[in-house]
Order: sequence, then structure tokens, then C-alpha cells
Amino acid sequence: MENVRATVNAGGRIVIPAAYRRALGIKQGDEVILRLEDGEVRIITPAQAIRRAQALVRRYVPAGRSMADELIAERRVDAARE
Repeated sequence: MENVRATVNAGGRIVIPAAYRRALGIKQGDEVILRLEDGEVRIITPAQAIRRAQALVRRYVPAGRSMADELIAERRVDAARE
């Protein structure tokens, strides 16, 4: 997408152009995450943030290993001790 200029309105509001909202799948009332990175404001959706976090964790977890199953097993051990 090409660069688009936007104006900061009262209260610090900036309108995200419709083409950008469509590309991100953002609809009225949706929540977005703003990140200040390298002097830039980046806008991502919560779903994108989750996918990014999952990809980051996936790099450190061996194939076939389930972190969820391990957590559940640990919680059961903790509950049995109580």
C-alpha cells in the first residue's frame, strides 16, 4: 500500500483510511494494539499479536511437545498437593 497522510484531530484522534482497515480486517468497535517501534507507531489486531507470539514461542518448543499439556499436568500435581 502506498503512504497516506492523516491529520491528528482533537484528542489525538487519527482516522485509519478505509483501505487500511479492510486490509487489516478492522471494523468499527474493534480493538487494535498500538506499538511504538523504531520511532514508528504500528497498528496490529489482537489476532495478529497472538499469531506473532505463537510463532515466537514455536521457535523454542520442539516439535511434538505440548506446552498446554505440560501446564495442565503441572496444575494437576499442584492441586493434588493441596
